[in-house]
Amino acid sequence: MDILIIGAAGMVGRKLTQHLLATGHLDGKPVTSLDLVDVITPDAPEGNGITITCRKADLSDLAAAPELIARRPDVIFHLAAIVSGEAEADFDKGYRINLDGTRGLFDAIRAQHGTNGYRPRVVFASSIAVVGAPLPYPIPDDFHTTPLTSYGTQKAICELLLADYTRRGIFDGVGIRLPTICIRPGKPNKAASGFFSNILREPLVGQEAVLPVPDTIRHWHASPRSAVGFMVHAATMDTSAIGPRRNLSMPGVSATVAEQIEALRRIAGDSAVQLIRHEPDAAIIAMCEGWAPGFEATRATSLGFSAESNFEQIIRAHIEDELEAAK
Repeated sequence: MDILIIGAAGMVGRKLTQHLLATGHLDGKPVTSLDLVDVITPDAPEGNGITITCRKADLSDLAAAPELIARRPDVIFHLAAIVSGEAEADFDKGYRINLDGTRGLFDAIRAQHGTNGYRPRVVFASSIAVVGAPLPYPIPDDFHTTPLTSYGTQKAICELLLADYTRRGIFDGVGIRLPTICIRPGKPNKAASGFFSNILREPLVGQEAVLPVPDTIRHWHASPRSAVGFMVHAATMDTSAIGPRRNLSMPGVSATVAEQIEALRRIAGDSAVQLIRHEPDAAIIAMCEGWAPGFEATRATSLGFSAESNFEQIIRAHIEDELEAAK
């Protein structure tokens, strides 16, 4: 099986790559090749008998996608995007990369469609940012898309494209509306939601972290471990059960910031919590007040997707996968 991961240098892309290399198969079929692509050349992992290609490509360059699709991969994971804060700050860049780049990828697949029956599985990393306030809690699966950010708007448009190209038989698409992934390893990025990870990740290793919002803010989370599970399941599931509504809100954990902090306290003690410094940021507060507090995720759960059931499990997954694994 030939697999293309676009956005392979990102956190989820790296962890997905590690999973595929560790298992060596997808949907019961051996992985023969991995094509790892990003705007920076992804680090080359050990192949474990799998042919690995690492290359630099920018989907906003419309000449890039046809070259990526020329080898006609069986499964395409489209994880590439600029994140919420950056897309809001740079309107043109957000639409060029998040929307135009995705449309270019879909059209490159379309150009190959019909050649020896080529119809790949496409797993698209969407976002819960496709909905916006006023929001019920929990948010039902049939709630309309009402994005209140440019990033959310770009993802919502791509969801429509994915469903239509799938309807036309060009590819077999599944859109995964990712919860906010927490705890993200590494350094803070430009995502407006990054503080959800920062206030846990840094205190766990004895470093200070800034909380820019009130601790009453409630949001929807899943671990990086669950994010990889979502991607793998979307790539291997029987899509005949989805029907025409190809974009799914993933399961997760609904928690307030205060509940996050109390979970940290139970695991790491008061000394960790005391490293969190509250510095309100009006711009971030204004954005996150319209974010999703939690979803029913009934459709995704019924289709076999799963995630953590409480925030302590999310923190422990980070400790196991990042802190203990680094020892």
